[in-house]
Amino acid sequence: MLTMIAAVGEGNELGKDNDLVWHLPDDFKRFKSLTTGHYIIMGRKTFDSFPKPLPNRTHLIISRNTNYSPEGGKVVYSLNQAIDEAKADENPYIIGGGQIYKQAMSLADAIELTRVHGSFEADTFFPEIDRSVWKLVNSEFHPKDDKHNYAFTYERYEKIE
Repeated sequence: MLTMIAAVGEGNELGKDNDLVWHLPDDFKRFKSLTTGHYIIMGRKTFDSFPKPLPNRTHLIISRNTNYSPEGGKVVYSLNQAIDEAKADENPYIIGGGQIYKQAMSLADAIELTRVHGSFEADTFFPEIDRSVWKLVNSEFHPKDDKHNYAFTYERYEKIE
């Protein structure tokens, strides 16, 4: 099972200037819970946006730069190479960014999406989810509260066989 995981706005916004445009502590907890112990596949810009590697996860970083050698991650040169490297994991996660999600859309088996209810200025977007290919199998609403400036919904999509 290969799963994409992302938080996106109503217009599929992912982020701006290599950062998220919201702060949702419960979404961070969910991301940690789902991805801990797994391989996480990402592009170089996504990895570079972290203050340090995420604990208890194996980082596979896709880059075209053969001289790129970050601490805490293994560099691969294509999404297919990353997936091959992660084959020991029964459920690796693709965690971004926009170009990696676009490449992975046809390869993934599931999408764990946090739909943030709002419209945001962004320069990076998640690809459109084609409902003839993907089925929404679970949806859980989280209201706006004192720790969350926006309401959001956890959505799980699975590829239609």
